[in-house]
Amino acid sequence: MLNKIMLIGNLGADPELRYTPSGDPVTNFNMAVTNYFTDNSGEQRNHTEWFEISVWGRQAESVNQYLAKGSKVYVEGRFQSREYVGADGQTRKAYGVRANTVQFLDRRQDNNQNQETESKGNIENSEEEPQNKNNEEQIEDLPW
Repeated sequence: MLNKIMLIGNLGADPELRYTPSGDPVTNFNMAVTNYFTDNSGEQRNHTEWFEISVWGRQAESVNQYLAKGSKVYVEGRFQSREYVGADGQTRKAYGVRANTVQFLDRRQDNNQNQETESKGNIENSEEEPQNKNNEEQIEDLPW
């Protein structure tokens, strides 16, 4: 079976970093993905979908450090759901994305050189490998 989702969009607010009771970092953020299209009358329209993204491990700390509201990112991960009981006692479902890869797409201003440089490239999180991989912060070209 395949459960994979790939998104490009912008953060709707600053990411929020927290730590689990066992000390594992997790960052959550909302991401807007906008689709632009022309309707039947020829008018330009757009439709925005919002996604809740969770990032775990070392990449959670990097995402929290380098991203802010409005940052453009590529997120690759798996779609997941969870059940919870609402304040009214009803069982509800929430849907989100558990990120395996977060790639920063914005350019940032480098304070030391005062010139634009590419921000950190791919930050990947693999459940099979330790969280502190040396290649997490390599600068890479976009895959497309």
